[in-house]
Amino acid sequence: MRKIIPLALSIFFVVALNAQNGNITKSMLHGFEQDYQKHEKEYKVLQNAVSNNKIKELALNRENVGKVDTYFSNQVKSVGITDQKNSGRCWLFTGLNVLRARAINSKSMKELMLSQNFVFFYDQLEKANLFLEGIIETRQKPLTDRKVSHLLKNPVGDGGQWTGVADLVQKYGVVPAEVFPETKNSNATAMMTKLLNRKLREDALRLREMESQKKSLELIRKEKEKMLSEVYRILRISLGTPPAEFEWRYKDKDDKITPLKKYTPLSFAKEFFNINFDDYVMFMNDPSRPYHKLYEIDMDRHIYDGHNWKYLNLPTDEIKEFAKKSIEGGEAMYFSCDVGKQLYKDKGTLDPNNFEYGPLFDVQFGMDKKERIETFESGSSHGMALVGVDVDRQGNTRKWLLENSWGPQYGHNGFLIFTDEWFDEYMFRLVVNKKFVSPATLKLFEQETIKLPVWDPMFAPED
Repeated sequence: MRKIIPLALSIFFVVALNAQNGNITKSMLHGFEQDYQKHEKEYKVLQNAVSNNKIKELALNRENVGKVDTYFSNQVKSVGITDQKNSGRCWLFTGLNVLRARAINSKSMKELMLSQNFVFFYDQLEKANLFLEGIIETRQKPLTDRKVSHLLKNPVGDGGQWTGVADLVQKYGVVPAEVFPETKNSNATAMMTKLLNRKLREDALRLREMESQKKSLELIRKEKEKMLSEVYRILRISLGTPPAEFEWRYKDKDDKITPLKKYTPLSFAKEFFNINFDDYVMFMNDPSRPYHKLYEIDMDRHIYDGHNWKYLNLPTDEIKEFAKKSIEGGEAMYFSCDVGKQLYKDKGTLDPNNFEYGPLFDVQFGMDKKERIETFESGSSHGMALVGVDVDRQGNTRKWLLENSWGPQYGHNGFLIFTDEWFDEYMFRLVVNKKFVSPATLKLFEQETIKLPVWDPMFAPED
């Protein structure tokens, strides 16, 4: 005989089962409502304010406004603010801004602007080759393989980092901005990138098909060369024709015009920068991984025959000391950070106390930097040139100055100012000349690298 369960008992079992399954129940909602009603009077005021205004404006900590001044005890000279516009080329603007500051100071120039478009042209061509070589390397693996999947999701893009600047300038050189100016498609890269990726994904399938047909590696690479010729065509039509040589002159600080001289992009780079990129090392502050260890990101480079991204993980107090010495020595640095966190764009300041979101909603946001990294809440999102530091009488660093690439109208006349506390929380990478680094720290670069996968979220390209 079948048992009959009373209706009330059935409802109880259903509610209990739903609660155990993680569902939001009516009783749970009732509890939320009761908790809210305990403070309904205060929350009513907050609701009226927040629902009718921008959250960030209401969270602005008025007591913190004006506490950060715009003066710096040490600053690297650089003239002119750049603007990457609607592109993700901050890494390129940052790298070239570091180089141009070096040229302005060493050559006593009145000003200098470099062509991001020139380096970007070859960056896109090299990334296309790197992608196709990755497809050739993995041609026997299934489409579901992690590496193949990553390649097909990210054929080419306009983001990047310092090693790309170093490899590209060493291989192709650089030219002044007026010699190879920006185009609509370098200033707004999205459509060109979409078309390049569409073509490269199609090419990837063709190369994999050749493998299934047992074609030789030699024939596959010949086909790859034809594919790169089409990429080159798209780039030439979209970005213009990069010069093989050019004539150029400049004004020095006394307004004297130098004689007209013929250059190639490589000879220009050699004369004006006179830089050995091997003299530079990259530091990272990532408290989610052991400090004083050397890491290398597999397959994370701009050029097939270039260098993977390699860095030494250090506490921020050690990085700050090297950064301070570099600025005092007159050298700007490549710097990357999580720029969107606590950015008060009206004043161009970055400070952990700029905005108080917790009190606005009566909740607590309490994660530290390690926890933010581990939960994907924070990571490097933007590169800029670190050009200034403010040091007190005791030698302690108080705040820092960044030369940005969002135009002169943004922030403090195109610059961003961040406090020492913000450095600790949201700085991620810094590239420093070895001469400003202690021998003991340089010795750590001799250890064996720990390889990390290219899809690790901490190593997304900066844009």
